Amino acid sequence: MGPTAAGKSELALDLAERLRGEIVNTDAMQVYRGMDIGTAKLPASERRGIPHHLLDLLDASQPATVAEFQALARRTIADCHAREVVPVLVGGSALYTRAVLDRFEFPGTDPALRAALEQELAERGPAALHERLRGVDPVAADRILPGNGRRVVRALEVVALTGRPFTAALPERVYVHPRTVQVGVRIPRPVLDERIEHRVRRMWDSGLVQEVRVLAAEGLREGRTAIRALGYQQVLRHLDGDCTEQEAFDQTVAATRRFARRQGSWFAKDPRIVWVEWDDPDRAARALAAVPEHRDGAGRH
Repeated sequence: MGPTAAGKSELALDLAERLRGEIVNTDAMQVYRGMDIGTAKLPASERRGIPHHLLDLLDASQPATVAEFQALARRTIADCHAREVVPVLVGGSALYTRAVLDRFEFPGTDPALRAALEQELAERGPAALHERLRGVDPVAADRILPGNGRRVVRALEVVALTGRPFTAALPERVYVHPRTVQVGVRIPRPVLDERIEHRVRRMWDSGLVQEVRVLAAEGLREGRTAIRALGYQQVLRHLDGDCTEQEAFDQTVAATRRFARRQGSWFAKDPRIVWVEWDDPDRAARALAAVPEHRDGAGRH
């Protein structure tokens, strides 16, 4: 794990090779078909022949929830274990990863309450509901961006259903599988900022605008989850005439840098993570040293 553009995918491949394992995606947006360039999805030709799971599962118009992803990922992990294959999870979606790794039971839902909150969201906008959330659960309000209407609605729903703060429903730091090892890629902020701008430029040069144009014709705007993906929402505004292409590029860079900072803050709170430096030539060996069976360079996990 680690911030976007830190080099997680390459390290995951190195570890999968040495562990004779398979990759399990935990990036919330790489589950969507056709969302390849903007999510930095590794092309099949660059996967070193290692099986990759939980990619390209949904159309961009289909919603995805953390609970649904948790179930899919845990089934995939169980299948790996049954085949005596080491699952190597990789992704920057902190909540999705925690939901898979840790004990995390999701509160139920009430269709009528959810519908009423979504109607209010449509009529009043996310900022108004965010202020209400601040009144009942200020910690959750601090963690959820005011513009993320879907998460604000879910937080208010959980508070109403359980009588407890939404934050009380977040996962405990207790692994479902006790032998889990987390490895984080650490990178200085100035270096990361530069890498993010270079990555966004490569995305643009590789055809991100055309990718979004195709997905828009396939229902991207109707997708409650996919439309939130960085780059895609900015390019959509450009295609709708709300900003220039350069403005969409600049907004994508800025939004990605903000997201990377939030990722860093989330990961920094987990004391279980073993950190390796992004540019350490021995980072794979250092990561393997955190796996008890591989501290001496031998054995299997």
